[in-house]
Amino acid sequence: MNQTNEFKPYIPADKVMPEITPVSIILGILLAVLFGGANAYLGLRVGMTVSASIPAAVISMGVIRVILRRDSILENNIVQTIGSAGESLAAGAIFTLPALFMWAQEGGTQTPSLIEIALIAFVGGVIGILFMIPLRTALIVQEHGTLPYPEGKACAEVLMAGEEGGASASTVFLGLGVSAVYKFIADGLCIFPSEVDFEIKSYKGSGIGMDVLPALLGVGYICGAKVSSYLLAGGTLGWFVIMPLIALFGGDAVIYPGTDPINTLAPFDLWGTYIRYIGAGAVAAGGIMSLIKSLPLIVRTFRQAVKGFGAKAGVSNRTTQDLPMNFVFIGIGVLAIFMWLCPVIPVNLLGAVIIIIFGFFFATVSSRMVGLVGSSNNPVSGMAIATLLISTMVLKATGMIGMTGMVAAISIGSIICIIAAIAGDTSQDLKTGFLVGSTPKNQQIGELIGVVASAITIGGVLYLLNAAWSYGTEQLPAPQAMLMKMVVEGVMNGNLPWALVFAGVFIAIVVEILGIPVLPFAVGLYLPIHLSTPMIVGGLVRLYFEKKKNETESDRKRKVENGVLYSSGLIAGEGLVGIMLAVFAVIKVDAEKNLGDVFNLSEKINLGNWGGLAFFALLTASLYFVMVKKKK
Repeated sequence: MNQTNEFKPYIPADKVMPEITPVSIILGILLAVLFGGANAYLGLRVGMTVSASIPAAVISMGVIRVILRRDSILENNIVQTIGSAGESLAAGAIFTLPALFMWAQEGGTQTPSLIEIALIAFVGGVIGILFMIPLRTALIVQEHGTLPYPEGKACAEVLMAGEEGGASASTVFLGLGVSAVYKFIADGLCIFPSEVDFEIKSYKGSGIGMDVLPALLGVGYICGAKVSSYLLAGGTLGWFVIMPLIALFGGDAVIYPGTDPINTLAPFDLWGTYIRYIGAGAVAAGGIMSLIKSLPLIVRTFRQAVKGFGAKAGVSNRTTQDLPMNFVFIGIGVLAIFMWLCPVIPVNLLGAVIIIIFGFFFATVSSRMVGLVGSSNNPVSGMAIATLLISTMVLKATGMIGMTGMVAAISIGSIICIIAAIAGDTSQDLKTGFLVGSTPKNQQIGELIGVVASAITIGGVLYLLNAAWSYGTEQLPAPQAMLMKMVVEGVMNGNLPWALVFAGVFIAIVVEILGIPVLPFAVGLYLPIHLSTPMIVGGLVRLYFEKKKNETESDRKRKVENGVLYSSGLIAGEGLVGIMLAVFAVIKVDAEKNLGDVFNLSEKINLGNWGGLAFFALLTASLYFVMVKKKK
């Protein structure tokens, strides 16, 4: 506590500077929509999203400080606060809501309307922020020396190094431009395949390949070699151990849930029929184990939260002002009643109660978890799986069965998933504000603005991507949403291949006993190995510079930060062009052609697998050269 009382923010509490301004609101909303759309595409492709706080802060510095010649670190902080809300809301939505689209394609239910998606996202996002307001003092202030909040601290350092904002912003935009051109050549002009695939004939059942795309290189770099290696380890177990064993012992047998003889299945068929269920069991077990391990933290945080509820406001200065508690309680109550009574949201009274109870529980867990391990390692999907298992069983027990019950379960899971994602993002942003000296109330208003803007647009992004490629396809596997769909269907219909699921559960237990982080390993097992291989390349590039000898600490730090900024640009650029290509795929030129087919040059120029690998090597080289470039 003494440590907290002695802490002095970058901008003193008695100094007033511009924060919420028309410029910060407009720029923040633009970045929320930009990073929300890019992360939606990324998450639907690879099942992972990345924090948008740092790139949003860097772009904000470049625009406000360099172009507009305005000088307020607190204004820049509001921009990144609004901007990062789009990424978090997208993460929560894409892990669950595509399941509703997949059921609609199967003819089980109607496609969710834009209003339904927007309201689910809005309710989840606002409740997530409201739950975090009473937790701020306990987690951000009182535990300042205990919970580091790594992304929040890094974002504060970027903001405080304001004079470097222009140079840093140019690195993000360079990555965005390179990635956009690369993605258009690969998936727009189609002169080389974006997925390189090799089947190993002499080792039946196995295969290797790589999605040679900028976002995966960027994600691998940002996550680092260690996390990327866990993902690759899971993929290696699936594609080089379990699948060859299935092929060896299966022979010409037809094994449920498959409908064809094992010896007729290609590696991707083996993965889709069997490995996906093993991976689902591992991911579910990993998520639940991570929650069990954090129970002592949860109990402690709940105690502090209850004390915070009982404390009197007693605001003494600008940096201790939160939105009033009566606004928080009334807001949560109104939204709970709204969920229950609104005909557009398929949630009954029991569902609304489950959301409020589990929502506060997981908002607390999420905030504590990101404080310790960062947003990238926050097991939001694990929390969603735990919620879906319980809510589906409760709904089934109360007579809400069939498609009605499954849609209600996914809606409950989606709102709670968004609550957890937004609570984690809000925590990181409030930590940044605590360090730089922002007014918490203004940041909380900024988060609400970002959630409203993102909720309005996320439905359009989901509709567009589904219309272009459909969820569950090779172009948009939507791995997390597919997993949630399988869990709900399995519990409701009692037809999951439990032997495969439990095999995954016990693999996760073995991995936990060995001391390896379960969730990244399990996600690697659940996803095709083609997504892990490009990520390990990015991770190894970062590892090379982190371990390089004969370098000063400042040089090493500068190079690694250059890589983070460039990688953020790579992710954003691919996401934007992915959405643009989705627009092309929807616009029809005639009965047989869409606009995307007009650009497709694959029949005239096709460089094949080796061409794809050569382009990816050039992309990796560009990352290397950006890292080593000297600052002017």
